Amino acid sequence: MRNSRALAVSAAAVAAVGLAAPAAVAWDTPSNIVALPSVIARGGQLTVTVDGCRTGGHMTSNAFPQTTLTAISGSSRESAKGTATINRHARPGAYDITVHCGGKTLTRPAAFTVIGGVRGGLGGSSSSGATPTDMAIGGALVAAAAVGGGVFWMRRRAEKQI
Repeated sequence: MRNSRALAVSAAAVAAVGLAAPAAVAWDTPSNIVALPSVIARGGQLTVTVDGCRTGGHMTSNAFPQTTLTAISGSSRESAKGTATINRHARPGAYDITVHCGGKTLTRPAAFTVIGGVRGGLGGSSSSGATPTDMAIGGALVAAAAVGGGVFWMRRRAEKQI
């Protein structure tokens, strides 16, 4: 009789845990934040996926404005996804992402890194326009080309007369 009571109590405990487990999984509790790409330039688009956020919500960061998260249909992990555009004036460095989902909040520190742009198109020069030295060198090259062309033309003309 003791064995049957112990068996009944064990069966009841297993049934209670088995029925409670799916309910615990269905709660909106964000559990994992993934930001891709992890290194991004200003003005780029960042895709964020959050596990355990089946109803959607929103995400915030100092690098982009508040962005909506939408539930991913057919996801086995009950995830939500959102795409944010990085601000053009964001400073280079690591940024956190905070997710608000179903009344719960989760923050992932240093979720992505913003890289700074470079100043291109100057060709290494630090001043605008040609300097007097550049003008003198250019003038000397043009004069040398004119003298060389004149000598070549005079020699060709002399060969024709012979």
